[in-house]
Amino acid sequence: MATSEAKPTALGIVGVSHAYGNRKAVDGVTLSVAPGELLCLVGPSGCGKTTLLRVAAGLEELQHGRIIIDGCAVAEPGYFIPPEMRGVGLVFQDYALFPHLTVAGNVGFGLHKKPAGERAARIHEVLKQVGMADYADAFPHQLSGGQQQRVALARALAPRPRVMLLDEPFSGLDTRLREQIRDDALHVLKSSGTATLMVTHDPEEAMFMADRIAVMREGRVEQNGNPLEIYARPATAFVASFFGQVNEFRGMVERGRVATPLGALDATGFADGTTVDVLIRPEGLKLTVAGDGRHPAVTARVIAARLLGRSSWLHLSLVDGRAGGSSEGLRRPAGECHFHARVPGRFLPPEGDVLSVSLEDTQAFVFRASDRI
Repeated sequence: MATSEAKPTALGIVGVSHAYGNRKAVDGVTLSVAPGELLCLVGPSGCGKTTLLRVAAGLEELQHGRIIIDGCAVAEPGYFIPPEMRGVGLVFQDYALFPHLTVAGNVGFGLHKKPAGERAARIHEVLKQVGMADYADAFPHQLSGGQQQRVALARALAPRPRVMLLDEPFSGLDTRLREQIRDDALHVLKSSGTATLMVTHDPEEAMFMADRIAVMREGRVEQNGNPLEIYARPATAFVASFFGQVNEFRGMVERGRVATPLGALDATGFADGTTVDVLIRPEGLKLTVAGDGRHPAVTARVIAARLLGRSSWLHLSLVDGRAGGSSEGLRRPAGECHFHARVPGRFLPPEGDVLSVSLEDTQAFVFRASDRI
């Protein structure tokens, strides 16, 4: 029987735990990054993602576990290779450029052992890659934030590191510039073929940049997968809610289904009588103008509608505080219900309008109540 060849590992993080005093920042994390792959560590502040990156870089001394680069251990109990000898490139949020050196001097800082001609050629090559070749003689204080970020990336790439480690590299930039810079950085990183581990607290940025995402919570990896898996098949309520706002309802499973104010959903895998949480993405609600002769299962009144550029965001309330129509004989949750919907393009019905609401079940997720956010 044929067997698939194992994917090579450029960076291996094996059973790593790290504590500050009595607080465990990282708790038994195992991850790997393949050559040319970009893995994003994402999660809320304090979840341990930056600590894990610093341990991988050697900026924090390993306490438990192993760090492996290109098949060789660089840190394990009783053994520690310092950061400058690990063959990693580092890019930080504040760029950390040397103010007394020119752009070329900064980029060439890690190339001091190269012959002068080879060093100059490599500096020009990476500056051209990041669109900064015309600024070789400028000093950091003469550059914008976006330009400094490009130089920091070029400096990290110049020695041809085996692994790139990026800690919130775009968070200091304004929105429009951040979008452009991260797009450019993605092309440069992918063309370099370097394994990259990047930390971000921004789920949209992780979806944009990553081949694979590891979602962290309280020092542990909650889910590890490609962006589609993370978004479309979240393992927990925390993961589902982290990647965008959700409408959240609690219900009880009856005959393999659970009723919500917006309709009943399949709850296969949960025993009847189980209390569950249902999370529905705003974009999973389809809205049409009511009163077209049909009899919708759910009608809602517009509280407010706002244009967000490429989409419209609606604040809604169920008419009379309850769902209309049939709910397949299931007991319907009682009480007033406010919820949100996101609609592509421009859809701005006036306040007070009544809309028909239908639910796309691929954008709804059912979790045991103990998995609440």
